Amino acid sequence: MLEKEILEKEAQNAINWIKEYVQNSGAKGIVIGNSGGKDSATVLAMAVKAIGKEKVISVFMPCHSVQSDWEDAKIASEAFGVELIKVDLTSGYEQIINEINDSLNMQVSKEATINIKPRLRMSSLYAIAQTLNYLVIGTGNLCEAMVGYTTKWGDNSSDFNPIGNFTVEEVLQIGKILGVPERILNKEPNDGLGGQTDEEKMGITYKQISEVIETGKTESKKAQDEIIRRFKASSHKRRLVPIYTFERKNFLLN
Repeated sequence: MLEKEILEKEAQNAINWIKEYVQNSGAKGIVIGNSGGKDSATVLAMAVKAIGKEKVISVFMPCHSVQSDWEDAKIASEAFGVELIKVDLTSGYEQIINEINDSLNMQVSKEATINIKPRLRMSSLYAIAQTLNYLVIGTGNLCEAMVGYTTKWGDNSSDFNPIGNFTVEEVLQIGKILGVPERILNKEPNDGLGGQTDEEKMGITYKQISEVIETGKTESKKAQDEIIRRFKASSHKRRLVPIYTFERKNFLLN
């Protein structure tokens, strides 16, 4: 993890970057998906510090979600004086699943049904942002990105992301610095998509991922191999869509 002084400096730099990014874009504010977790709560705090609470809207988007996540989303929003709205995606999600099942004449795979949820959430955030002339701010951390624990065109999509280069431990420390409620910081990481914690799903810990990021290794050879495997397998999630190219004139690119 970054040393305390460096982390505090980079956290402030990220806050300043948020302010400059919004100003340069001409947007009126920021919309954030508020899951009730540490990442979204920390980004929420950063956004408020950058541009003010009146220019930030947090959105809770339940889809077969647990009540405690809604309660935590409210706690986070209230802690920083931000407006919280709820967009329930349950019926739309179920209708999409049923329509696809009927069209394919077979059941959509479990992984596909899981990934529909974050893609619906991102569609909702962008609809709100475009309507209000706001930007969608990202809430994915470095550990998640390095092992591909993110949904392509779902929670890994945003207009900009202030915590994408911070590990989970660093995000937690920034959250403490900015006054994110302890209840939220102490929650077990859970994406709310599969009934297990993030670490249970992956079979590795965020601490182990951070260690491999920072030192190239971790004590468990099995965990290290799994992290490297996941990193290689998820490379497509960390780059733009490949396109076929050939030599041609394009004056717009000159």
